Amino acid sequence: MKLSTKGRYGLRAMVDLVLHSKTEPVSIASIAARQEISERYLEQLIARLRKAGIVTSVRGAGGGYIPSRKAEEISVGDVLRALEGNLDPVECPGLLEENGCNGADVCVTKYVWKRINDSINRTVDEIKLSDLVKESEKVQRKKQTPVSCCEKKE
Repeated sequence: MKLSTKGRYGLRAMVDLVLHSKTEPVSIASIAARQEISERYLEQLIARLRKAGIVTSVRGAGGGYIPSRKAEEISVGDVLRALEGNLDPVECPGLLEENGCNGADVCVTKYVWKRINDSINRTVDEIKLSDLVKESEKVQRKKQTPVSCCEKKE
């Protein structure tokens, strides 16, 4: 399974949003500047997160965005599914209840695909934004800038 920039940047933006929205809403421009993400692209990501009920917009002079729920209630899976869609790396018709494949009754490999899919979904659902915020705060205490490890060095 390979996540696109939507998932990677969106998750970084959500951690940033949680970190900086403790006292007031956060603007897209401020997240974009801190995370070095294009504002236009971030607007698209935030729109998806808003549609999924993960962020809420606050209008007005001090407006911006805030998480819709506590960080302990938002999983990495929630964010990634809102941005990427289904996270199953293997689409096996044999796993479907209806309109499966003809060989589903005798197929043994479908059990491998199911375990892979279940494992990925369970993992991303167990990790909460609050866990990532704690990790980010640890990094900040070490006087390092938290970044995604999947960014290339320049």
